[in-house]
Amino acid sequence: MRRDSKLDFGAGGGDDGREMRLLDRYLLHELLIPLGYCLGGFLVFWVSFDLISELDDFQRYGLSAVEVAEYYLVVLPEFVVTVAPLSLLLALLYALTNHARHQELTAMRAAGVSLWRWCVPYFATGLVFSVGVLALNEFWVPRSQELGHRILSRHASGMETGSKGRWFRNLAFHNERHRRLWNIGLYDRETGRMWQVNLDWQLENGMRRRIAAERGFFTNGAWNFHGVRQLFFTPIPEPSWESSETNQVELIELSETPSQINSEIRFISLTGARAAKRARLSLREIREYRDLHPSLPAPAQSKLETQFHGRLAEPWTSLVVVLMAIPFGAPAGRRNVFAGVAASIFIAFAFFFTQWFSLALGTGGYVVPWVAAWTPNAVFGLLGLLLVLRVR
Repeated sequence: MRRDSKLDFGAGGGDDGREMRLLDRYLLHELLIPLGYCLGGFLVFWVSFDLISELDDFQRYGLSAVEVAEYYLVVLPEFVVTVAPLSLLLALLYALTNHARHQELTAMRAAGVSLWRWCVPYFATGLVFSVGVLALNEFWVPRSQELGHRILSRHASGMETGSKGRWFRNLAFHNERHRRLWNIGLYDRETGRMWQVNLDWQLENGMRRRIAAERGFFTNGAWNFHGVRQLFFTPIPEPSWESSETNQVELIELSETPSQINSEIRFISLTGARAAKRARLSLREIREYRDLHPSLPAPAQSKLETQFHGRLAEPWTSLVVVLMAIPFGAPAGRRNVFAGVAASIFIAFAFFFTQWFSLALGTGGYVVPWVAAWTPNAVFGLLGLLLVLRVR
């Protein structure tokens, strides 16, 4: 063992539980140091490279140094989600290779500590990473690009519109399940306010109701419209209609919310291949969209289901990484640290290429979406498990 090792497996008569807790803390400490370096290194490299390439845009947008820092703070979670598994893989291989080089793994086995037992801190770290990635994907990453774009356009003159801007023009929103069609001239994504609203839907008695409002807003769980002209149309048994005008109408029967309308706008960005590849949709957004659009065409359905299962499968990549790292770093003997790093690069390339290719097949409708999303985790996880079982 190394001279600075804080554990002595040769001493008998001690408290086994206390020794195992000391072992867990020691292994975790030896992992977290290189893990911090890996995450920090990737972060510095990414920010530096991106800053150089985007510096002209920052100057054109008129951002100050504080606003540039705010921009990178906002978009940082998306990058963390991407590099977290690779950082964990590199750190694990480095830590395990160091332990093997200094005969610490041999000492643990000689003391009766099984391989699975001393790997508990590693699996615990992988589980923490998985839960963290799941939380980031659900609550922060979906809005990171949008918030970053708002910071970039903070000093833009006029009202910038589009799928990433605050304002969106000429929005057509169809709620298939409740047979309501919204046409909104101008929509404010931050406040949920809208102008030049046309709404058409069928009532339970077969009558159609149409309203045209100058503006509308959502408050206390209901939509309020001002400057309203409305039309009630009955197609059978004989066509008839009744029109009226009023200053204000509150419609508590409308189930749509600003959150659902914002999700609809985000899905508009999926029409382009490049945008669809970069899309980060939360599970809630996908469920809401699927609920409002039960009759999606097959290509759109494949894309949506693949996104959904991909979001479910992605966080557990960190646990798969642990299973892949153990057999490469745990074998006894003096090992070259750089051999483990080289192995990690090859493993990461093979895994992420398989993941990308599988998701592409699912998005294109060539593979069942849940199979496309979970196959890389299942294949590499099973391979890692078989290799771990062969470690001596």
